[in-house]
Order: sequence, then structure tokens, then C-alpha cells
Amino acid sequence: MFTISEIDSIVEKGIFSLELKGEPDELYDPIKYLISIGGKRLRPKIAILTYNLFSDKIDRSIIHPAMGLEIFHGFTLIHDDIMDKADLRRNRATVHKKWNDNIAILSGDVMCIKSYQYISEAPAPKLKSVLDLFSLTAAQVCEGQQYDMNFEDLSFITMEDYISMIGLKTAVLIAASAKIGAIIAGAPQGVSDAIYNYGYQLGLAFQIKDDYFDSFGDSALFGKKIGGDVLCGKKTWLLAESLKRGDLNKRKELQDLLKNRTIADVEKIERVLSIYNQLGIKEAAEQAMAFYHNKSIEALNNSSLNSEQRDRLLEFADSIINREK
Repeated sequence: MFTISEIDSIVEKGIFSLELKGEPDELYDPIKYLISIGGKRLRPKIAILTYNLFSDKIDRSIIHPAMGLEIFHGFTLIHDDIMDKADLRRNRATVHKKWNDNIAILSGDVMCIKSYQYISEAPAPKLKSVLDLFSLTAAQVCEGQQYDMNFEDLSFITMEDYISMIGLKTAVLIAASAKIGAIIAGAPQGVSDAIYNYGYQLGLAFQIKDDYFDSFGDSALFGKKIGGDVLCGKKTWLLAESLKRGDLNKRKELQDLLKNRTIADVEKIERVLSIYNQLGIKEAAEQAMAFYHNKSIEALNNSSLNSEQRDRLLEFADSIINREK
């Protein structure tokens, strides 16, 4: 099996080889721009990693579908940034800020189409299974984004609401990426299902860590302004847990702060983070990440994976939980 570092290299070479040129330039330049500014490349990495658990023959039958997963993720980022009115993505101007909303929408649409073109290069015997899973997942991601936007108009959400939303918006694509790699490699149904569950739980941990970084991270490493979720009223794990832990007065204080349109941005962020600190939210988030990390490994129990395969998946999960950006 390849090391995680070697898989990283395979993914970067695959990204470099993508054919993303076309005319008019205004339509295709934003696509090349978004892909070029980097990212964690989590989805193609986990697809190639799970494929490699069963096969060392790394060729376009897995490389191209893996790239399709990254292109689809890029499509969701372009559209999410428009909806969130975000200025920065990975410390660079977002596509809609660098060009405009209309160009960003169309470029995102083309990315969605191209993702299907790359995904459809999965081997013919596995193609229907791969496309069925990918299409289901693509719709679920859109459902999750709609719930996320719906939540912005609510003053209160439960933790169950939040986990359900990120399960759709984030976790299902990571889970599907993991399972697609296993399917293409010819893994048994039970094993590929276990790998999907592993990816799903890991995806929940991954998103909680993103929420954590937005409030407690280093913007120079994270690539976004700290407190961006606070300013745009996003419902995060941190907020859901605060509403769960806080008494009536603390919940009202937090909700009033988030609705206040007159307070300066810096002050709003500082006051919300102060409430988070009073309620022990930073430590609670770290515990939640560890909980879902452990669940991702438990999802592999009773599967027919051997110890080497399990160790590789454990190593990958550790790298996601211990990341610094």
C-alpha cells in the first residue's frame, strides 16, 4: 500500500493534470483559480486511499473519479461562498469577489458538469453503482446547504438539527468518496458499507473541527477570517452546544448578540467568544471531535478488513483530527 504522503502526491499530480481550459475565459478562469489555490483535497485522498486498500494499480480508473469528487466539492464551495457572502477562501479572494456573482454561479455550474464527466470514467462494471451513489450524494449535499440557510433565520436549533444538517452538507460527500474508492477497487458490499460509515463519522468530526477553527483557529493557517460564522449568523456546533449548555439568560444574551446589526464586528466576535469560553465550548468541541473520531474507527468493527487496512484508515483519521488548518 502507498503511504498517505505518497497518496497526497498522487492527488496533486492528478489536480495538475486536470483539463479545465475553455472559452469564454470568464467562465473557465474562475474554475482554474479555485482549483489552483489549494485545499485539503480530502475527498480525492480518501477515495484513492480506500481504493488502495484493495489494489495497488493506481490508474485513471480511480484517479479521474477522485478528481471528479474534488471538482464537485469546488462547485459547492463557489456557490456556498456566494450564499455566505464570504470574502476569503484559503486566504484568497473568493470567486464571486474576484469576478462577480453571475460568473461565479455559471463557473460553479460548469464544475458540477465536469465532476460528472470525470466520475463517469469509473470502470464500466462499477459505473452504475458509482454514479447512483454520487448522484444521491450530490442531492443530499444540496439538501444540507438548504437546511444550513434555513437555520440562519432561526434563533434556536438543537444539536440533533445541527448534526443532521452537517451529515448532509459535509459528511455524506466524504463518506461517498471513501465508498467510491472501495467500489471501484472491487471491495465486497459489506466492506464498502463499513467504509462509508467510517467516512461519515469522520466527516462529522471534520466539520466540527472546521467550526472550531472559525472561532478558535489561526486565520493565517485556517485561510478565513476568525469569527466569520458569528458575523453571518451561521449555526455551528459551537452555537448549538452553547444553546444547550447556557441558562435562559445566557441563551438570550447570545441570541441578542447574534441578531444585533449595530454592534461593531470585532466587538460582536469578542463577546460571542467570551460566552463560548464561559461555557467551556472549546473543550467540549475537542471532546466531540474525539467522540466522532472514535465512532469512525468503531464503524470498521466486524468488517473483513485486515489489520493493515484498518491501521491505514486509523492513520488517515488521525491526520484529519490532528490537522491545524
